[in-house]
Amino acid sequence: MGFAHWACKGARMAIINDTTLRDGEQAPYVAFNTEEKIRIATLLDACGADELEIGIAAMGERERDDIKELLALGLGARMMTWNRMKMEDLDASLSCGVRAVDLSVPISDLLIGVKFRGDKNAMFREMENVLTAAKREGLFVCIGGEDSSRGDIGFIREVMELGRACGADRFRYCDTVGIMTPTQTYGTIKTLCGYDLLPIEMHTHNDFGLANANALSGIDAGAVSMNTTVIGLGERAGNASFEQVLMALRHLYGEARSIDPVKIKELVSTVASAANMPLLPNAPVVGERLFSHESGIHADGMMKDSHAYEPYEAEEVGCVREFPIGKHSGSATIRYHLERMGIIPDTTILSALLPKIREIVTARKRVLESYELRSLYQEAVCL
Repeated sequence: MGFAHWACKGARMAIINDTTLRDGEQAPYVAFNTEEKIRIATLLDACGADELEIGIAAMGERERDDIKELLALGLGARMMTWNRMKMEDLDASLSCGVRAVDLSVPISDLLIGVKFRGDKNAMFREMENVLTAAKREGLFVCIGGEDSSRGDIGFIREVMELGRACGADRFRYCDTVGIMTPTQTYGTIKTLCGYDLLPIEMHTHNDFGLANANALSGIDAGAVSMNTTVIGLGERAGNASFEQVLMALRHLYGEARSIDPVKIKELVSTVASAANMPLLPNAPVVGERLFSHESGIHADGMMKDSHAYEPYEAEEVGCVREFPIGKHSGSATIRYHLERMGIIPDTTILSALLPKIREIVTARKRVLESYELRSLYQEAVCL
């Protein structure tokens, strides 16, 4: 079951540029080996990522070897590397054979002070040299505006104007420390799109839990692309989540995206395992308890209509709907489980069992298993 988004954007589909293999791996205590990178890239491609940011060539020979192996996979997704706006970084990426790069420059006065000693003219000279060299090589070039959300919008316009003059293809608006609200994001991106200089890509962080919302607000305002990571993996609180954004684009924005439930579960479990990052049981899209209905009213409604309390089918993401026997379960749930065991329950006994079930579950902090319910019912019948 899908829902049409209130802000129809026509036939254009947003570009998902996934950076699990770059920004995701920058999460503390995370280090992917070559085999894990290959598996993650292959699954991301199968799950519908349009572009993959696959590493930082300037990190060293081992990283460059991994980038070359990933490029050799011949996946359908465009692959790109992340680079500082420096010739040595660009040269390192070119040595790997990449055809697309993100070239990052600081936007806020704070980071320009840290990286260019506050000299914006020096930064512009470096930009012009590196961008010109990249386009001379025929590369797709995205300018990564680091810390855009703490920068001046007039300065961002200057950066975009120079980028356009040098032939850049896209500007990445980075909410590097995750301080934007969806309303602020919409207004800012609407203004930048109005300059009609470069297509905008959203790069959002989750420090206040707004990465997904800000990424999608950017799309609403006219941005064409957004960065994601699987399970929202990334520095500090992480990034916009690939699987959550994917489902939002399909169901809330009406995009024609096919989702393979087996592949999406495999992708999520692969990244979670490789990152040693356990999934929350109620994590959106992929949590193991996401389709568990304990509340009596909800469970009864779901048994009558599978759309009553779910926005999409469990099977779409490889999950199974469950009705745990817990403190808040009603007679419909008890009847459901007994009938599945071949028992036609007596209504009077059902009513008498509910207080007992609540007492047991509350005392031990764990739901009843079906066999335990059967024993309780049989004991009640014998009384």
